[in-house]
Amino acid sequence: MPADPLHRSGKPQRSTTSQPTNGSRASAIEVRRSTRRRRTVSAYREGDRTVVLIPARMSEAEEQRWVNVMLDKLAAQESRRALGDAELAERARRLSEQYFDGRARPASVRWVTNQNTRWGSCTPAEGSIRLSHRLRGMPEYVVDYVLCHELAHLLVPGHGPRFWRLLDAYPRTERARGYLEGVVAADRLPHLLPDTRDD
Repeated sequence: MPADPLHRSGKPQRSTTSQPTNGSRASAIEVRRSTRRRRTVSAYREGDRTVVLIPARMSEAEEQRWVNVMLDKLAAQESRRALGDAELAERARRLSEQYFDGRARPASVRWVTNQNTRWGSCTPAEGSIRLSHRLRGMPEYVVDYVLCHELAHLLVPGHGPRFWRLLDAYPRTERARGYLEGVVAADRLPHLLPDTRDD
């Protein structure tokens, strides 16, 4: 989200800074409340910080909800920008270092367009990881979860308790699984066309 120059030129009513709760790459979140802001919420990155601009009248619960919404939107924008195969492989390497002590070492990581019934796949014997193109544009933490899932398969082939214990190292596993389950459920809903008949 672009910065709001009108808001930035004025003094915020209240500003709070906290650590991100959703696995965002930014190291801190700053919430700026403004009495001039009535309904709009916006966010932008400022160095290693994410700034979220909200109306002053918002409750603490609304603030937290909007912070999460805006972090997800920023992450989705950043994910859409350019993750090619090389960037995806580098991301997998970083995730392996961060969550698996670098033990999961894929030989290749790439996007594919022929996976329409699963989000990712792994062939441990070849060390290859493939991610469905349908993940492009989803929030960064969701793509990271799928990468971590496939990286974990390089260490543990099945979906037994050992696999899930290993994947628990990624802090947003449950949230990402919930997001993907929501996408699948939405795809199953009937897509009704508007009735264009004359009465």
